[in-house]
Amino acid sequence: MPPTLDADAVRTWCALALDALGRAREEIDAINVYPVADGDTGTNLYLTVESAARAVDAVFDGHATEGPGSRPGLAEAVRAMAHGALIGARGNSGTILAQLLRGVAETLTPGDEGHRTLDDAERLRQALRRAVVSAYEGVARPVEGTVLTVAVAAADAASATGGADCADVARAAYEGARTALEATPPGSWTSWAGPEWSTRAARGWWRSWARSWAHWKAGNRPPSRCRPPRLAPRARGRRKAAPPTSAAPRCTAPSLPSR
Repeated sequence: MPPTLDADAVRTWCALALDALGRAREEIDAINVYPVADGDTGTNLYLTVESAARAVDAVFDGHATEGPGSRPGLAEAVRAMAHGALIGARGNSGTILAQLLRGVAETLTPGDEGHRTLDDAERLRQALRRAVVSAYEGVARPVEGTVLTVAVAAADAASATGGADCADVARAAYEGARTALEATPPGSWTSWAGPEWSTRAARGWWRSWARSWAHWKAGNRPPSRCRPPRLAPRARGRRKAAPPTSAAPRCTAPSLPSR
């Protein structure tokens, strides 16, 4: 039976994405980006997704108190995911990620009856497309050749799948994103949405999310509450310079002769 785009799929996707970012966090953090080498982009992404995953878990826990047969719907789950990412967004990276999830939620929680008759594959295609639009709207000066371009490539590949099921759409988005990543020049330092982002950071970020899609397509769903341990946020700001010691005398500039 092919995977179904439902609340359980949203919960599983959040858990797998959180696990993937947990493994890639240090690799992304290691990137020094102009003008400040914060070293926290991966951590910010991880904490943002963690907030989204916790919000989805809270929805499931709320229904569990109503009885064993009570389950949240897709719209309720994606709204919780988007809201959790928004309130837990860290840094520029988390803010843009929240915009992507917001676009997904806007598509999967429609008010018109015509949209509800679409199959899961078409709804996922439209959700990925809307996520791109939402991300561009959230960036003051979008730059091509960055993660935004990769997001467009993923949505384009998903749209080209025709009448496939939602798992095939997810796989196509993964392949499209991977192809776009391979076309990204190695070592490029093009800014994405602000000084915190670079193309190399985008490569690690999309690689983590693409792996979670591939895992979901294979039907691998972790048990409920499957979460890696929470990571303490790193200290922000620059380190203070150590005071001079007697072993290292202070160097003073020579005085200029008077004219």
